[in-house]
Amino acid sequence: MARRKKKRQKQSHVDESWLLPYSDLLTLLVALFIVLFASSDINVQKYFELATVFRDELSAGSGTGILDYESEPIPPSTNEGRDDGDYVEEGTDDEVNPEGLEGEQELLKLQEVQEEINAYIEEAGLTEEFGTELTGEGLLITMRNDILFDSGSAVVKQEGRQVAEDVSRILETDPPHQVVISGHADDVPIHNANFESNWELSVTRALNFMKIITENNELDPTLFSVKGHGEFDPAYSNDTEENRAKNRRVEVLILPNYEINVQEENNE
Repeated sequence: MARRKKKRQKQSHVDESWLLPYSDLLTLLVALFIVLFASSDINVQKYFELATVFRDELSAGSGTGILDYESEPIPPSTNEGRDDGDYVEEGTDDEVNPEGLEGEQELLKLQEVQEEINAYIEEAGLTEEFGTELTGEGLLITMRNDILFDSGSAVVKQEGRQVAEDVSRILETDPPHQVVISGHADDVPIHNANFESNWELSVTRALNFMKIITENNELDPTLFSVKGHGEFDPAYSNDTEENRAKNRRVEVLILPNYEINVQEENNE
């Protein structure tokens, strides 16, 4: 009988040796999470506080926790020695702004294109019919309809075709830019066999002008689009015939590839 009781007692004893590797595994998992958290973009002060809490909790009662070391935890290198207000994301620089540099380079490119167009205008004697302006939206080229179309017509004149071909060569930029061509009219209503409104007239003029420009095989047609504003976006008040003539225009807007900051002195 005594032997049977001893045997039962031995069988009822639970082997707890698995707890040691299990506790080590949990400790390693916690350490892994701390390392992952520390390597992410975090606030340095909060990182130290969180690491200290984990270290104290894991080492409580034993004094030999995995986070027990004399030195302070090493924060992400980018934020070492920074205050909360000075924190920057990993891989960035306080003084270098890549987007800002790209914007400055883009502005210089558009200024070069503007200078080339202005030289063409001067050489062709089109200072009264042409104009350029560099704004935050991009480089705007304005052409009065007088040199492009006959009154009430959307067919590009021969002189206008030559202008479109010259402009198309100037638009050959590297890298290429998106271009928006807009047609505008004055406030005099139009209603003839071809057009029922200034909207239709203005958009058809812009479209026909764009077709000539995109005949240049060096340009990507997918980067071009047209708009028709009719009489609803005048550059001048339609109170004189001279101003009405200025409002009848085609605009070519070269969009920047990066955001640019244009100062007043850059406008021509």
